[in-house]
Amino acid sequence: MMIRILFVCTANICRSPMAEGVFRHLVAEAGLAHAIETDSAAISPMRTGEPPDPRSQRTTLKRGIDISDLRSREVRRDDFHQFDYLLAMDRGNHAYLRSLCPKGLEHKIFMMLEFAPSIGIAEVPDPYAGGEEGFELVYRALDMAARNLLAHIRRQHRLENGAASPNPDASTRQDA
Repeated sequence: MMIRILFVCTANICRSPMAEGVFRHLVAEAGLAHAIETDSAAISPMRTGEPPDPRSQRTTLKRGIDISDLRSREVRRDDFHQFDYLLAMDRGNHAYLRSLCPKGLEHKIFMMLEFAPSIGIAEVPDPYAGGEEGFELVYRALDMAARNLLAHIRRQHRLENGAASPNPDASTRQDA
């Protein structure tokens, strides 16, 4: 059973591709790439087909994470059927996902920083209008949240030594 994760921000050029890159790197390090698949998307079509912002790419590449292969795309209604977890970077993204979500699938929507409560903020700040330091801050928040998200998924889906066992209710918040 493949577990599918979708990271969502406004334009899919800063926060969500960084989140996807960090998370897929952690998944690969854990030897779970065969069990967990990632993607990222935007709530707006304004940057469809574009690569991540160069500052996002530089920030992740400094840590050995290459996100240059990613391209922006808009979130679709069928994503709620295709993905087990949809992670919004901010409240606006979260509200948009809830408005687009088919009835009965709302349990799949999370705020990314639900998985990093010790940071003390609920939203991943949008670094687009700022400088490199904003991207560094976002990276640190996403790294902590991604590590905790992976731990949550491993518990919920009983991922041990690269094996997953079926758990149809696994995207519930009980261990978030």
